[in-house]
Amino acid sequence: MTPRTEAGLLKVRPLRPGSRVALVAPASSFDRAEFEAGLGELRRLGFEPAYDERVFSRDGFVAGPADLRAASLCEALTRADVDAVLAVRGGYGSVELLPLLPAGDLGGASAGFVGYSDCTSLHAYLNLVVGRVSLHGPMLEGRLAVGPAAYDPDSFVRGLSARPLGELAPPGVEIVRSGEAAGPLFGGTLTQLVGSFGTPWEFRPPSGHVLFLEEVGERPYRLRRMLTQLRQSGRLGGAAAIVVGQLPRCDEPGGEVTGRAVVADCLADFPGPVLIGFPSGHTTTPLVSLPFGVRTRVVAAGSPALVIEEAAAYD
Repeated sequence: MTPRTEAGLLKVRPLRPGSRVALVAPASSFDRAEFEAGLGELRRLGFEPAYDERVFSRDGFVAGPADLRAASLCEALTRADVDAVLAVRGGYGSVELLPLLPAGDLGGASAGFVGYSDCTSLHAYLNLVVGRVSLHGPMLEGRLAVGPAAYDPDSFVRGLSARPLGELAPPGVEIVRSGEAAGPLFGGTLTQLVGSFGTPWEFRPPSGHVLFLEEVGERPYRLRRMLTQLRQSGRLGGAAAIVVGQLPRCDEPGGEVTGRAVVADCLADFPGPVLIGFPSGHTTTPLVSLPFGVRTRVVAAGSPALVIEEAAAYD
């Protein structure tokens, strides 16, 4: 029987030395030089990249027609010889795949999916529709292609391992609301989450979850508008704790009004713990990977930290 998380999500197959990592392009097309550099980093970590020519397809600003991207992703997730599936790039296009993905077929798959940004819609689909864990972690372009200066190799590898990720206490995390709470971790890029409302795949995690929110390049009034939408839709009320990312390029020109200040103000009356500045997703420091769907304890006292269980397990 496949092991499950406390919230009932299927854990994925562990990454091990020599594991095969499939590369897919569910959203925008990418730079070939970055792709090759990312392959080199995967090999340096001890993994074997796997891909076919479909990953290089282009159709305007997306990486090929939606049916091709969906088929490539589905095949990669269900391959018995693949332990993880890594998105090459975000950008735009992942949401177009949702009507084309067979949730029933993916429920029995055990390869872990990795990505962030535009891939938020895929995380929500895999977590809340299919019922399986995924990893909010680095993609090839801009992260693995750059190397450890752009992502944290330890949390990337351990985030899909059969041992607990444990305590994560990166520098720069600040306490907005003190306290301690625990629950399954869900979330991603804010624009993607609110963009799902009113669709068959709207983001609606179970009550008592830990909500992770991150964003890039959105001005403070837009952040406030989206957080207001989250609140009025009832999503904030279902969370036990909130963790917010670094919010790069989210300040007003000149910096008089900052994204962090606006978010902190919007969440000042939240009844549970709130942290801000956690470096996952869009960051100015190396990206720390977070497994979605697993039990996460938020410690918003003293040295703020997340304490996270394992996302993978052997059958």
